[in-house]
Amino acid sequence: MPYTAAPTVAWSAEPDRRPGTPLVVALHGRGADEASFAQLAPHLPQDATVAFVRAPLAEGGGYAWFANRGVGRPLTDSLAATADWLFGWLDTEAAGHTSVSLLGFSGGMAMAGGLLLARPERFAAAVLLSGTLPWDAGLPEERGRLAGKPVFWGRDVADRVIPADLVTRTGTWLREDSGARLEEHRYPGQGHGISLPELADASAFLRGAWEGAA
Repeated sequence: MPYTAAPTVAWSAEPDRRPGTPLVVALHGRGADEASFAQLAPHLPQDATVAFVRAPLAEGGGYAWFANRGVGRPLTDSLAATADWLFGWLDTEAAGHTSVSLLGFSGGMAMAGGLLLARPERFAAAVLLSGTLPWDAGLPEERGRLAGKPVFWGRDVADRVIPADLVTRTGTWLREDSGARLEEHRYPGQGHGISLPELADASAFLRGAWEGAA
C-alpha cells in the first residue's frame, strides 16, 4: 500500500545549515529507528547534512523498510512502495543540496541498494554496510547498472546474520557485474554492527566521492 505521511527524520543539522551541503540519506537496520541510528552523526562528515530516516513499518519495538519472505529477502511490492515513498520525499528534500548519497546498514543496506538499483542517476555515492542487495525483488540488475558509481561495501566476514548465499551473490555482482567503483572493506571482530574504523573509512570514502564529482 502507498504511504502518504512524510517520513520522520532526525537531522544532523538545523535547517539554516543544510543548503549547499551534500545530503546523506541514512537508513537504519530492521527493528531499529532513526533516533538510535542518529548516534552515528558525530562520526560522519561534518560538512554534510545527514537525514536519519525512520522506516515506515512498525516491527519489534522499532521499524522496518519492507515486508520480507526471510532475512534479506524483500517482498517486491513492499520494497517498491517504500522506494516510491522515499523518492517522493527526496523530490522535495534534495533541493538546495549539492548531491545525494546513501548510507544503509543491514535491512537499511537492502533498502539503500533498492534505491540505488532503481535510479542510480539520483545518487552521488552509496555506503552499504553489513547486508545484501535486494535480490529477486523486481529491480534492474543488468551488467553495468552502476557504471562508474562510487560504492563502499563494509562487513565482517564472520557476520552470520545475513544468509551467506545473499552475501556471496552481492559480492560477486558488485565486483564483477555492477560496473561500480567499488571499495570493499572487511572488519574482523565487528560482527553484525558498525565500528568506528568502518565509520572513519566510510566518511573518507564519501568525501572522496564528493570531491571527485566536483
